[in-house]
Amino acid sequence: MRPLPACLLACLMLLSLGAMSCARAEASTAELDRRAQALAQQLRCLVCQNQTIADSHAPLAMDLKAQLREQLQAGRRDEEIIHYMTERYGDFVLYKPPLQANTWLLWAGPALLMAAALAGLVLNLRRRARQPDEAFEAAPEEEGDIR
Repeated sequence: MRPLPACLLACLMLLSLGAMSCARAEASTAELDRRAQALAQQLRCLVCQNQTIADSHAPLAMDLKAQLREQLQAGRRDEEIIHYMTERYGDFVLYKPPLQANTWLLWAGPALLMAAALAGLVLNLRRRARQPDEAFEAAPEEEGDIR
């Protein structure tokens, strides 16, 4: 067997290095996509308000996703991007806003409404239990009385 010429060997080495760099670029793109998706799940669509920007197809959500991708490509950390978005749009942009003095009602609101509804039900049932039977309408006895 004859040895490979030096120029052919150099070409093979360059091709293999190129293939390795393409594989690294694809891996970094996949990692970038994963990070962008994870961040998009944490941010609220400012138009839809009940969806994350990952789920929304509103033009503003698309712009926010593009901003996320640009910042990730620039090498910013996830925490820096979240901080940038909250500085720009406030805590409302976070899909799960932090518990703070100005958001406690947002977190406690559903529990307070449920407690008020249960208290109203209990008070109404107690009031009705104290009333005499004559205070209520009699049920129709015959089928002919049904309206």
